[in-house]
Amino acid sequence: MIVCGDDGLAHRLAAELRGVYAEQVTLVVPPSGRQVRRPVAGRARAASVALLDRVVSAAAGRAGAGGGEPAPIEQVVEAAEVTEAVLTEVGVDRAAALALVYDDDETNIRAALTARRFNPRLRLVLRLYNRRLGQHIEELLDQTAAVTSGDGQGAGLDTSTTVLSDADTAAPALAATALVGTSKVLQTEGLVLRAVERQPPRPGEVADPGLCTLALLSATSNDPAGADGSEGSGELGPQLLPDEAAVAAATGRATVVLEQVSYSGPPLPAGRGGVPPFASLFSRRLRWSLAGLVGCVLALAVALTVVTDEHPLYATYVTLLDLFGINDPAFHESTGEQVLQLLSGLVGLLLLPVLLAAVLEALGTFRSASALRKPPRGLGGHVVLLGLGKIGTRVLTRLRELHIPVVCVESDPDARGMATARRLRVPVVLGDVTQEGVLEAAKIHRAHALLALTSADTTNLEASLYARSVRPDLRVVLRLYDDDFATAVYRTLRAAHPFALTRSRSVSHLAAPAFAGAMMGRQILGAIPVERRVLLFAEVEVAGHPQLEGRTVGEAFRAGAWRVLA
Repeated sequence: MIVCGDDGLAHRLAAELRGVYAEQVTLVVPPSGRQVRRPVAGRARAASVALLDRVVSAAAGRAGAGGGEPAPIEQVVEAAEVTEAVLTEVGVDRAAALALVYDDDETNIRAALTARRFNPRLRLVLRLYNRRLGQHIEELLDQTAAVTSGDGQGAGLDTSTTVLSDADTAAPALAATALVGTSKVLQTEGLVLRAVERQPPRPGEVADPGLCTLALLSATSNDPAGADGSEGSGELGPQLLPDEAAVAAATGRATVVLEQVSYSGPPLPAGRGGVPPFASLFSRRLRWSLAGLVGCVLALAVALTVVTDEHPLYATYVTLLDLFGINDPAFHESTGEQVLQLLSGLVGLLLLPVLLAAVLEALGTFRSASALRKPPRGLGGHVVLLGLGKIGTRVLTRLRELHIPVVCVESDPDARGMATARRLRVPVVLGDVTQEGVLEAAKIHRAHALLALTSADTTNLEASLYARSVRPDLRVVLRLYDDDFATAVYRTLRAAHPFALTRSRSVSHLAAPAFAGAMMGRQILGAIPVERRVLLFAEVEVAGHPQLEGRTVGEAFRAGAWRVLA
């Protein structure tokens, strides 16, 4: 296995392949890449997927991963670029899979085209942000492999090209936390599935057996000071895919079950004082001015009706003529009519600047229709999203697909997600979130949740702490680069605010299992984090697997290894 990258995802992916799948890995990084701290994949996850890994390996025509022990050697090659010489040095012509996880799409595509030419049977996994381009690249590289193989279809090859995005992989988990209070959400084939945490039954109660148990949470999951899901929890740590006996014996521990949910209901409440469309066209001062003038006209019409004893419609017509200065002077009329005519002319003089202001404001509104919007007055129950980079843009799109009101905060006016925010007409506050008044402009005091997704860990942490001081019960999700740091922050915030929901996630931690699974030849549907571990959902061919083919769902279940859901 060859992994090429320039950030933490490459190291996390290499650790995943070694620690979970016991694969020999060659890591290609820039000369400064070794400065990035290398995460370690737990042995518990290695045992949980070892059996299914041997099934997929058998279908691929190669040996299994052995007993699940991590490979003791990891070759590290430092190279500024992935050139033909570098690929030849790392043995791409003999490799089973190659992962290109550079942060630049063009670098990954160029290296993939070169690698496919060297080894048509190579399994390729690319990290691309551009999803439409990724689809075309998948088809192109797969077609190239089929043509080069000589059979025109490549049916007998264990060859595939999988294009993934760390932003797309992590976005559902981050967006779901703002929606349903959990990041354990899977979306596939038009279905939205949510992993729900069920509290242990009380004495004398019987647990509902309606849904299968996906995981047992650690015994310290309800302890604010506990090591939530730490690798040192031993038998008390989280257990993935337990059997019925293990579930029955785990008294006092919460479970995770899977249920289908639908988001067809109403969006999150937008707070009191909903703003009508008319309010977005004219300012409040102008609306009050127009209302005052209309009231004056009605009062003058009523007064003229009383003085002249004319019909109200005729009196209103005469008042409007006097208002616009197109009626004859009332020289020979009564004193009352003359006074009313003078008052109507005065109101007409006041009407001209108000109408001019209305026209200018309307033109300004239409001109700024494609510009950034400001948070409307009275907004509440919304999600405050910090950062419109790759991750923030994907999360924003997910939230708007679910019709959730969002207010974005971004310091760079040329950020990647600004165009998306304009297209979706999402309010954006330009400014540094660490400066006073920026979060207040996003109405953080009336928000439903805060998603801190900037590229700077300190900025996310500072914004989260400040939001906690404004709203101690605010739901907070922050993106942190290092998974160990994310764990420490999560435990500290949970201890300080035990009654508030806090989640800290590392994008590389959420994305690495999907990339590793794709390198093993699986069709990854998604990943659900269970405390500090990850449960993979994959699409596996049943034909040819004696452990699956011809068996019922119950017979195919292997505790700790896999469970057939559908």
